[in-house]
Amino acid sequence: MANHIVLFEPLMPANTGNIARTCAGTNTELHLIEPLGFSTDDKYLKRAGLDYWDKVKITYHANLPAFLEILGADAKLHVVSKFANLAYTEVDYTDPKTDHYFLFGKETTGLPENFMRQNEEKCIRIPQNDEHIRALNLSNTAAIVVYEALRQQGFPKLDKTHTYENDKLK
Repeated sequence: MANHIVLFEPLMPANTGNIARTCAGTNTELHLIEPLGFSTDDKYLKRAGLDYWDKVKITYHANLPAFLEILGADAKLHVVSKFANLAYTEVDYTDPKTDHYFLFGKETTGLPENFMRQNEEKCIRIPQNDEHIRALNLSNTAAIVVYEALRQQGFPKLDKTHTYENDKLK
């Protein structure tokens, strides 16, 4: 079982860098669907991801159909959208034979409407007050969703506690 964050045509390097940092800290694979709205050499991208880029497994896909071709029989696609009717907490992410792919749309326009309509049963949502905001920040949303999956999975291969040389609580 592995978790994957998939970004469809991301535009903002800081979001992608923050998500890459979350991926490094959670052993989550990152997939980037082109075209990207920035260069992966971008200084803002590297600043947000700091020095963790070598700790993230990143796969690039030429387009959405190319990404969908890599999904195997044991993969489960979760389309994260504010338009979904199912809360992300209502999904079971615990099957040890299943890889979970969390697909996020472009910051400005989301995912293509016909793709969304064809995959409505795969759509999940983070509850929010829609009267106050259009959407949560992409990097925050990715962290919320992947940590729910990890919580259900028992945080595999993650340190639940750690002792530091200058531990402030010791």
